[in-house]
Amino acid sequence: MTQPPDQPPQGGSGAPQDQPPQQPAPPPQPPAQGAFGAPQGPPPQGAPAPPAGPPQQQPGYGYPQQPGPYGQPPQQGAFGQPGPYGTPAAPGAPAAPGPYGPPPQQPGPYGRPPQPGAFGQPPQPGAYPQPGYGYPQPQFPGVPGTPGTPPGGSRNPFKGRPALVVGAAVAALLVVGGTVWAVTGSGGDDGKKKPVAGKSGGATGTASQDPVNPGDGSGDGGKDPENLNSGRKAGEAKVLWYKEAPDAPGSGADAPGMWITGKTAVKAAYKQVFAYDIGDGNPTWAPMTFPQKICAVTPHKSADDKVVVAYMSGSSDRAKCNQLQQIDLDTGKKGWSIQVPDGQLFDSTLTVELSLTGKTLMVGRSQSGTAYDIDSGKHLFDKQHYGAACYPAGFAGGARLIVVSWCGAGGPNEHDEVQELDPATGKAKWTKKIPKGWSVERAYSLDPVVLYSTDKDKKHWNISTLNNDGSIRSQVDSKATFNAQCGFAILDRDLQGCQAVAADAGTLYLPTRSVTGPNQIVAISLATGKEKWRVKSPQDTSMTPVKVEDGRLIAYVAPSYDSGGRVVSVPTTGSGHTPTTLLQNPHGTAEIESGFFSKDVDWVDGRFYISTTRLNGNDDSKEKLMLAFGK
Repeated sequence: MTQPPDQPPQGGSGAPQDQPPQQPAPPPQPPAQGAFGAPQGPPPQGAPAPPAGPPQQQPGYGYPQQPGPYGQPPQQGAFGQPGPYGTPAAPGAPAAPGPYGPPPQQPGPYGRPPQPGAFGQPPQPGAYPQPGYGYPQPQFPGVPGTPGTPPGGSRNPFKGRPALVVGAAVAALLVVGGTVWAVTGSGGDDGKKKPVAGKSGGATGTASQDPVNPGDGSGDGGKDPENLNSGRKAGEAKVLWYKEAPDAPGSGADAPGMWITGKTAVKAAYKQVFAYDIGDGNPTWAPMTFPQKICAVTPHKSADDKVVVAYMSGSSDRAKCNQLQQIDLDTGKKGWSIQVPDGQLFDSTLTVELSLTGKTLMVGRSQSGTAYDIDSGKHLFDKQHYGAACYPAGFAGGARLIVVSWCGAGGPNEHDEVQELDPATGKAKWTKKIPKGWSVERAYSLDPVVLYSTDKDKKHWNISTLNNDGSIRSQVDSKATFNAQCGFAILDRDLQGCQAVAADAGTLYLPTRSVTGPNQIVAISLATGKEKWRVKSPQDTSMTPVKVEDGRLIAYVAPSYDSGGRVVSVPTTGSGHTPTTLLQNPHGTAEIESGFFSKDVDWVDGRFYISTTRLNGNDDSKEKLMLAFGK
């Protein structure tokens, strides 16, 4: 990267964040000088101009973050700390330039409670992180499992933590009454037993001119024959069909995963997997019911429309998320099933992470991973600790198979390492050592590899793009405050937990945070780390990237009080980047769209799909599970 201009760019964006309701935030903390990747700020007013000289080193590895959502300083990008992956500078003190130059300074992106999300904007003092997709969402009381709590997931609270650290954490959790849920995983992840589930009776769907609803009375609200197209205005899209949520415990339940094939829309919720015809919403196969709750899913499907779900081994606090079931999305046929074994001491399957790279399914435990063939369930290889006490802490799959390991825990050389693994053999193609004091938190993209990191104290962040050999290609140099809408990850690393981010071969697309009014999407060059252009939301609400398709960015614009959400396209090349509306949802669905605490969205073949990823379990409400829109 080159030395950024003395005058920081206008506007704000930064690191990603999590998702509860927001409150007005104070201005971002001024950038610290010399931090890992932070650009130098303008000189004090009246100060003499620096003498001319050779070009200065590019900003190093990170931007400082703003105060966090609970009044604590937000934790931000792992490449945002001062110095070459060195120790972060004290608040207000200039950071010494590191091997990557002074860190860019900016609020952190993630949205976890104590730290900002990767690619998201840092939470503000006294405010909860913003809910998914930029809508104001109900505040969660802070009690795990209650309605409005942060979405859970199959995230291992001890992922990548060496034995002594994990043992101490377990002991501490066991001492505090009523908090064992944190050990087994919050948000509805439970341990699972070997799959013994059979198929349940199918729900009946009725086709009509109104949107198709389940009509089977299985949801919390019973039959719900609403006409969501009532009052639809000219030019607005139709609700093709919608589905009620199934019964869920009063404490709520997870509804992870949403997969769209050429003919079927499939959704997991609590203990079941449902399949609907993409055109009329009628069930394409009978709901698949499991004996215990679903605790993890592959976020993506295979090329031939296969996925794997994990469910708990039981309902007790000691249950594990170790039961795997392969599913054919088009036919609903169950394939192989396997019980994932625990690893060595403290390397458990209390929670697991599932990722898919080609035909390789990777199951991440707390300190290792096991790979299986997606078609046969055959064991392929294990990724265990290696070298100087390096323990796998998180996996990401898709175009590549990436593992982040935690090395030398507690020692003077404690650091992270990133490796690309051969998905057929598990051998490392390259290894990238991350500077001491930095932690890789998220993978924004795997083609190319784009990583979001934070420093030890979560006060600085860094977004770096890697070359095919693992060397650094560029680092993001922006003063924006981003909101990549990344889920909560209490202790482990949810590498693929960010929704509002997209990338193509040369550009990264991140949304900025906006407390009120429209936000922007920033296009960042992966070759230089510099901003290429920005586009403002066409509505007085937030706009977030969904995917890049046919040379255009597909984005979702949140609904407002008098308008439904909309899907827009933005040209990625040329000089004009004006959004064009592809689909305007009817006003009648605005409250439903904005009412999801967290959500999954997709745009496939001219249809827009939106589903909740967290059930509130409220029997008094007619909770929606999924909606499909089209013309």
